[in-house]
Order: sequence, then C-alpha cells, then structure tokens
Amino acid sequence: MAAAAVVAEMPESWPEVDLVEREQRRELLLTGPALEERVRAAGGRLPPRVFSLPLLHSLEVCGCASLREPGPGLARGLPRLRSLVLRGNALGPTLSPELGPLPALRVLDLSGNALEELPPGSGLGPADPPALPQLQSLNLSANRLRALPAELARCAPRLQTLNVARNCLRALPSELFALQLLSELGAADNELQELSPAVAGLSALKTLDLANNQLSEIPGELADCPKLKEINFKGNKLKDKRLEKMVNGCQPKSILEYLRVGGRGKGRGKTDGSEKEESRRKKRERKQKKESGDGEEEEVEEVNKLLIKILHVSDSPISVTVKVNPMVKDVRPYIVCAVVKGMNLRPGNALKRFLSMQTKLHEDICEKRTAATIATHDLKLIKGPLVYGARSPQDLKIIPLGRKEIKAKDLVRQLQLEAEEQRKQKKRQNVSGLHRYLHLLDGKENYPCLVDADDMVISFPPITNSEKTKIKTTTSDLFLEVTSATSLQICKDIMDSLILKMAELNKFTLENKEEQSLSDTEADSVSGPFNLKSNQNAEKDGNSSLIVEQVRVVDMEGNLKVLYPSKTDLDITASHITIIR
Repeated sequence: MAAAAVVAEMPESWPEVDLVEREQRRELLLTGPALEERVRAAGGRLPPRVFSLPLLHSLEVCGCASLREPGPGLARGLPRLRSLVLRGNALGPTLSPELGPLPALRVLDLSGNALEELPPGSGLGPADPPALPQLQSLNLSANRLRALPAELARCAPRLQTLNVARNCLRALPSELFALQLLSELGAADNELQELSPAVAGLSALKTLDLANNQLSEIPGELADCPKLKEINFKGNKLKDKRLEKMVNGCQPKSILEYLRVGGRGKGRGKTDGSEKEESRRKKRERKQKKESGDGEEEEVEEVNKLLIKILHVSDSPISVTVKVNPMVKDVRPYIVCAVVKGMNLRPGNALKRFLSMQTKLHEDICEKRTAATIATHDLKLIKGPLVYGARSPQDLKIIPLGRKEIKAKDLVRQLQLEAEEQRKQKKRQNVSGLHRYLHLLDGKENYPCLVDADDMVISFPPITNSEKTKIKTTTSDLFLEVTSATSLQICKDIMDSLILKMAELNKFTLENKEEQSLSDTEADSVSGPFNLKSNQNAEKDGNSSLIVEQVRVVDMEGNLKVLYPSKTDLDITASHITIIR
C-alpha cells in the first residue's frame, strides 16, 4: 500500500510551482515532456496549486497535448495576472470554465489549440462588466474557430492587437469594428467571404492582414481608416482584376488610393467610363513627356526600383543541391533553400540591420520559430552537396555561433543551465536568446541538421547555425535556408519575405552612405579583391540589384522535391520592385 501511495503522489510533484512559492517569483513557466504525464494525471487540467499564487504576473504553459482546460479557480486565484500564454496545447472545443474576469490581464495567447467556439459562459468571460478590461493583445490563431463572439469588443474594450489567423472563420462580427484602440488585425488563412464597410470604424487600425481568404471585394470604406499603413489581401479572388493585381504587389498607399477613388469593382467614386477616360488622359501625358524629353524622369524612377534577378539552375555554373535524408521526415520535414548574391554588408550598420531584420522575421511571420526557422550562411564557406537529415543528440556535433564545438545533447543541457541561471538572476520565468527555443526540441529523439560535404553540421534548426559559415561584413553571397515542421508553403512564403527584405536593405545601404565598417579580422577573411571591388562598383553605378540563384532540394536518389524560386515563387508585382526571370 505504501509503495502504491508513493506512485500515486509522484504525478502531483510540481517543482516549478514549489520554486515560485519559495522565492515569491512573479512568473511561472510550465513546459517539457514531463508536463504531459502530470497534466494527464490531474485530469487534463492544471493543478489547483497553480491558482494559489496571488503574486503571479505571468503564467505560460506550452506544448502540452494533455491540457484540455486550464482548470477552475484561475480568475479567482490569480487577480494580478498580466500575461497568460497557453500556446500549443489541446484546449477545446470551448473554454470551460470561462477565463475571466482577469482585471489586470494585458496579454492572452491561446494559439495552437483546438478551440471551436467561445460562447458566453464557456469563453473569455462576461461582457458586462468587461471580463478583460486591460487586455491589449489577444492571439487566437491556429485553432478551429468557426466564429468570434459578438461580445468580444465589450469583453476586452482596450484591445490593440488581435490575431485570429488560421481558423475557420467565415465572417468577422460587426461589433468588432467598435474597438477604437485596435491597431493590428490579423485574420489570414480563414474562410472570410466579406469584409464589412463598418471596418471604417477602426480609427486606430495600422495593420490589416486578410490574406488567403474567400473575399471577392474590398470595401472602399477601408480607405477611411486614417492610420492604416500595412494591408495584405493576397490569395483572395477579387472581382476587380486590376485590384487583385495591385494587392499582389503594390504599396498599401496605392491600393488605398485606388479604393478611395472608387475601385473594388463597385465604384463609390468614378464610373467605369470615367476611369477609362482617365487612363487615356494619362497615356497622352506620358506620350507628350516622352516626346518633349521629360520622360527621362520616369526612366530614372525605373532605375531606382528594387531589382531582383533570378538565375536558373541551368544557367548557373556551380549550383547548390540539397539532399534530404528520410530520417528527417518525423522531425522537421520541410526545407527551402536559395542563393542570394550581391548583398553589401560592409558600410556602417548594414550587418547589424541585416541581423535585426532576421530576428524580426523570426518573431513575426516565423511565430517565434514555431512556424519556421531562418538560417543564413556565407556561401563561400559552404562545401556542397549538402544533406538535410536528423541525428541523435549524442551524434550531432556543431560549432554553435560564438561557442566551441559541442554535442547537441551537451549544448541543450548547457542552454538549460544558462536559462535557469537567467531566471535566478532576474527572478523571472521567461528567458532570452536561444534559451527561448529549447521547448521546440521537447520529446524529439533526433534533431534536424544540415550537413556539408565534409560532414560538418552547419545548421541545427531551430536552435543555431554554425560558426563555420557565419555571416560577416565581408559576406556578399549568401546561402539561405528556411525549415519548418508545419508546411512547405510556409517555408516558401517566409523565403519570399526574407529575399524582399534583403533587397530593401541593400537599396537602403546604397542610398544612405555610411563609412566602411571592416575590422582587421574580417579583412583577413577576404579571399581576394573581388567582393570589395564588386561592392564598390555597385555603389558607383547606383545599382543595388540582387541575384537569386535557384537551389534544388532532392531525395537521396536525386529525385526533385523542391525547386526555389520556381515560376510561382517571388510572385511580386509591386511598383517599387522588378523581378527579372
């Protein structure tokens, strides 16, 4: 009996909770494979002890497939909670009991669960009085929601950021457009069939993402949002084909201006006849300018566009090939690669801007590396062909950025110890740097890796690259990789964004003259004067164009799996970008 009692008590051991209680910490993080068994033993919910920490400001529970509901007592026991992250669990189909009221909560992340609806009594909390009066950020992405609660705007009246992407939504409730502080609305990858003209009520809206839905029109009232700067309607089959072409490439300012004067197929301004007459008038003006010599300004404008040239595999004397080992299928199966030539990272803070851009992409569209991970390498330091596969933590060796060669199992352990030290020093559960991504390896028997022809691991996603292929200020030609456990299309979309950002950075560097930032160590690493001269010539000619070389991803027998960029990739028709294929 005694032994049985001990076994029964084991799942109730919560050392993380003990530590928070003992040191009166304000943050609690629960993650890792051991969490599964304990939550399962607690009936698919968190233990009541978690809700007896009245000083707690932040609670994060991630990646637990056993967690079906938070458990009763959360609102009553955590009155000071400011951040609640329950990402990547199995919450659903509703929240029972409902979450609120949580009067101090500012951040709520319920993404990556199995929520289907959030009805009154089994949702976020009551609307009167508001259950979440201070909530600023709500993430409901990657669930199965068929509708948003009409009471959401009254439940969280101070909401500023709302992410409901990757659900099954067919409409957005009209009440949502009463949120006067909402500045970011993301609802991509749903089944939305209409955007209400009431969207004009979002007076603080700055960013709107409705990509990959079923919209046929965009209301002209959208142009009445005074602060709107970023919009994304790609992947919608619009009736107005001119507008459809614009949303796939033009700047938001141009699209909003088009809507303002009556675009979308149902003009609220000019008639079709007047639009045709306007088009004829502009053609006549362009012809007159050309004949008078004023057309030179337009030629200069064309030169100042971002220029991206695509070099096909057949045209490249030495193309890079990546072979995929089947062992990676159950670990992180998707990979897309490309070679980019012509980056100028020498002047001033160019390299720093490049690395900051990569970090921002990881935080945003890569969803903190949970959707995908980017790795960038110095092409001249890579020896192909490359193999993308998986190795055991014991067999995988890498020279991580800024560290000495180490086995993956030892690196992970080292990072875990560093993370614990960070928590002790800062008295916080959340950590920074690579330590934030350790939970993505939980439960993995093998780790993904990209290996060169010398059997050197140059990439260990989603954790780190190798010091061997590190980007420096002298780097002009880069090898890019994007890996994902989710989908191939995500890899392609993120690679598109990465290359576009690189082109924009290159142009910014050209237009904003900065002094060369070349250290002695980096100067020694230059194999010859070619890179330096080519960059100087580019600056002299005012040319910031990039060359993107196709990279083939094949199986171990050589059969093609992915070719990037293909004809459908980098499908950008923006007015400030020219793609030469």
